[in-house]
Amino acid sequence: MLNKTQPQPRQQDSADQATGPLRGLKVLDIATIIAGPLAGGLLADFGADVLKVEMPGDGDGLRALRPHKNGVSLWAKVINRNKKGITLDLRTQEGVEIVKSLVQECDVLIENFRPGTIEKWGIGPEDLWAVNPNLTILRVSAFGQKGPYANRPGFARVADAMSGFLSLCGQADGAPMHPGYPIADSVTGLFGALGILMALLERHANPDAKGQVVSVSLFESMFRILDFLPIEYDQLGEIRQRTGNRNPYAAPGNCYQARDGQWCTVAASTQTLFERLASAIGREDLIIDPRFQTNVLRLQYADQLDEIIGDWFAQRSAEEACGELEAFSVTAAKVRTIDELFTDPQVIANQMIVGLEDDELGSVRMQGVTPNFSRTPGSVHSPGPALGADNNTIYAGRLGLSEAEITTLRNKQVI
Repeated sequence: MLNKTQPQPRQQDSADQATGPLRGLKVLDIATIIAGPLAGGLLADFGADVLKVEMPGDGDGLRALRPHKNGVSLWAKVINRNKKGITLDLRTQEGVEIVKSLVQECDVLIENFRPGTIEKWGIGPEDLWAVNPNLTILRVSAFGQKGPYANRPGFARVADAMSGFLSLCGQADGAPMHPGYPIADSVTGLFGALGILMALLERHANPDAKGQVVSVSLFESMFRILDFLPIEYDQLGEIRQRTGNRNPYAAPGNCYQARDGQWCTVAASTQTLFERLASAIGREDLIIDPRFQTNVLRLQYADQLDEIIGDWFAQRSAEEACGELEAFSVTAAKVRTIDELFTDPQVIANQMIVGLEDDELGSVRMQGVTPNFSRTPGSVHSPGPALGADNNTIYAGRLGLSEAEITTLRNKQVI
């Protein structure tokens, strides 16, 4: 019998409810915090059978991060949704043997420890390929698997700073400003999921090929999304600086405060949009003003343009201003908070928020899946599991361990 202090197994097998083009794909997720588990979560959204492994006791460090409700991690409910969950100490010999047993029937393993760590434990790529030569291994790290920074610790904020991304964020005369969310983790998780799928596609085309390592890092991922900044420096010698909310590429483009104190953003990035904006605010004269006749000129006189548009917004509520601009097909929007999204008709029409029942919290709501598939859509069928919720299902059902063996592992704190 399970110890009373252990979470009871969930009644439904989430794999039976999975839908999507990845149904049948088996993934072992031994990663922690955000980027690696997000890559696994994205696969789970589209049908992959993902088994999340956490340390006994405290579990993944993500569980200690805000927000919580009644001591339950809300972040873990989203990032580990659609997954099964077990506890296992990977640093023990018994843990290593269990990982190897689980890997035998998996297509993918996801890890995000410092380079060399899983090799030290005895579950490095060569160890895993010895039991499953076809295994695709996603290795997520701060700086990559090689180079002078490889063994440095790092989180999203460090990657933001070192990649050059953070130098673009904030007011021109102020400090660099971190976004209010660890964007480097999300970007890296996306690259990780993409890398896994490309590796699996290559294996499908070459079924006799050995599995391979896909390496992705926070540093490289954030640097990649800077797009033209490296070539701009290479070819023009320019080092782009912070411009606050102002669009540095096209004008007008900024955030403007409305009469009710709310903020709206406007992106009139083409000549046609600028002319529509001028008409919408009753200033057709701006179209023929020599200062504003091209985007290059508008960027030079952006201060004057922002003052004109800012004055117009200051005379209207955010709702009124955006409504008037929408009537002229100008791209503008009120800067909204999360509560407003829950009643947004576009969000509702596209099922961008879905409701679920959770064993710990009861009814919960979270994002739906994206992208959308016409024939094999993904789905969200279960929130992230409680710590060790599927121990009995996996250890007894999948691995065939006896009750006595499971008790021994629990007493030794292996699980």
